Amino acid sequence: MAAVSLRGITLHYERSAEAAVVALDLEIHDGEFLVLVGPSGSGKSTTLRMLAGLEPLDAGSIILDGKDISRLDAKDRDVAMVFQSYALYPHMSVAENMGFALKIAGNDSQEIMMRVKESAALLDLEGLLERKPKELSGGERQRVAMGRAIVRKPQLFLMDEPLSNLDAKLRASTRTRISALQRELGITTLYVTHDQAEAMTMGTRVAVMNNGKLLQIATPQEIYDEPADIFVATFIGSPAMNILEISPGSASQIFGAHLNPDTLVGVRPDKWEISDIGIEVQVKAVEFLGADSYVYASLVSTGASLPGAEFLIFRCKPKEAPSVGERIFLSPSEVHLFDKNSGVRLKN
Repeated sequence: MAAVSLRGITLHYERSAEAAVVALDLEIHDGEFLVLVGPSGSGKSTTLRMLAGLEPLDAGSIILDGKDISRLDAKDRDVAMVFQSYALYPHMSVAENMGFALKIAGNDSQEIMMRVKESAALLDLEGLLERKPKELSGGERQRVAMGRAIVRKPQLFLMDEPLSNLDAKLRASTRTRISALQRELGITTLYVTHDQAEAMTMGTRVAVMNNGKLLQIATPQEIYDEPADIFVATFIGSPAMNILEISPGSASQIFGAHLNPDTLVGVRPDKWEISDIGIEVQVKAVEFLGADSYVYASLVSTGASLPGAEFLIFRCKPKEAPSVGERIFLSPSEVHLFDKNSGVRLKN
């Protein structure tokens, strides 16, 4: 186990005027499960590849367990990586795939088999050790890829979108397995994903990136309750937070806050209440999801607008859901205020 410190790491790809990652500072605590999340092109996978030694740094340094590994080759960093593609050798058995790195490192065959069996027990792979990858399901292949990393007993796990090739049901069960396994092993882990649901359910802390920059790092609850800016507020949470531009004249009655032309209001879908006063909307669609319904509505009130969005979204119980075409009033139980120009969240 080891702590990791990324200090001002920067990388420019050739033929690109902008940096893929810009002066990134990030601390990963010893034994922590940190999730790096962001949209495609945000720099999250590039950050992971720099940490693994697969991409050279243009600037900055990487400290692992107190040692500067910035210029070390990937093989010398004591880091194990799990890829999206699994990258299993098709001609090798599960046991051979899991133990291959140890064999290359010159480990004794008995020690290799002992480690393979230990890892197989953790991952419920004992009965599959003699099979070839083509005989395995997607979830089983993913577990073999995990096992190949575990047998090395590295200081750091790096996981790059490891669940992307699995179906929705298997992804849900596998992410629970990975989280539980990481807690049991206690190995410092950096997990990269574009899926905010994975980030929020798996990470001890979550780091949100966009355009090569780190926007916020905090616990999942803190990021949801106190997003640093509009990007984080709308990226984390599904459906996304509603962002509204409100005429100041109606602000005190509906939002209980002082607004000016440079302020935007954010309200999460679960923080709207159907009431006798508030913002008037017309229901355009209702999605039934079992325990909840999501209602999509257009604004009728002339004092409000939805910059960059077509519908206002709110959550309610199915029995309380209005009908399509119905006009209702909504009032917020909780609001977030953002600076219109910078996007930064303001103190209410």
